[in-house]
Amino acid sequence: MEREKVEILERSFGRFFKTGEEYLFKCPKCEHSKRKLSVNVDKNVFKCWICGYSGIDISSLLKRHAPYSEYSKWTSFSESVDLTRFEDIFSSKPYRQEKPVVNLPESFKTLTGKTNSYGARHAMSYLKDRGINKADILKWKIGYCDTGEYARRICIPSFDEVGDLNYFIARSYANHFPKYKNPPVSRDVIFNDLYIDWDESVVLVEGVFDAMNAENAIPILGSSLGENSQLFRKIVKCRKEVYIALDSDAESKERKIIKDLMDYDVEVRKIYLGSYSDVGDMSKETFLKLKKESTVVNNTDYLYQYLNF
Repeated sequence: MEREKVEILERSFGRFFKTGEEYLFKCPKCEHSKRKLSVNVDKNVFKCWICGYSGIDISSLLKRHAPYSEYSKWTSFSESVDLTRFEDIFSSKPYRQEKPVVNLPESFKTLTGKTNSYGARHAMSYLKDRGINKADILKWKIGYCDTGEYARRICIPSFDEVGDLNYFIARSYANHFPKYKNPPVSRDVIFNDLYIDWDESVVLVEGVFDAMNAENAIPILGSSLGENSQLFRKIVKCRKEVYIALDSDAESKERKIIKDLMDYDVEVRKIYLGSYSDVGDMSKETFLKLKKESTVVNNTDYLYQYLNF
């Protein structure tokens, strides 16, 4: 079967030479004159050593840069999910659903302006202790509640892709139980989809305070991400690189998310938190450093060692 696959690659990308287990072609993305696109058919990975273009499923390379006939032949040899059937796979749960009505608590007060009241000062003190500055408050439209059901809680609204409120997070700043008290609607939302740049890679984190320390980050509002969820669907449709950095105590659930994304040909990079329990505990600078040190997950290392479902 490897010979047939190599023939597909040769018809798609031209002449090659082999070194060890790798086949070297000209990169269709940067079009460098030298053959620096390394393809490992056995491990099903590729990387260009000039521009850094890489992936964990060769079918994605063919889908983007080869004739459809060659891509079709390749997928007949593999177990990759055909993304053209993505809507059919989830036909039992249509992507576009009727929007639930979500309103901010009546006592919500913004912290983006002057904050001289007693409640505002306490809310600001809590945010400052968490390393959240005024720029973060403005970006995330953070407010607080001083009376009612959500009294003495930080309130962070979420807006869908057209700017409608679809959720909010209410976190106690006075050690109330439970810590989080959220609206009585489904958590199946893309938190602050309005502000996500889907032309760039996205970062998946567990909670909203984690997301504040990472650029273009989406909190999954927990530690699981179902294949039927709006967020999972949009990631697969946009087909952008995903960085994942869940809390250290959610390792098994994180691996499940990684496996599910890889099944749909999404390239995933794992961010190792080191001694930190979550992204919210570190500075933005530290997170950026760890992000740069992240590694691409593939079936021959991370998943092979740890996934046993």
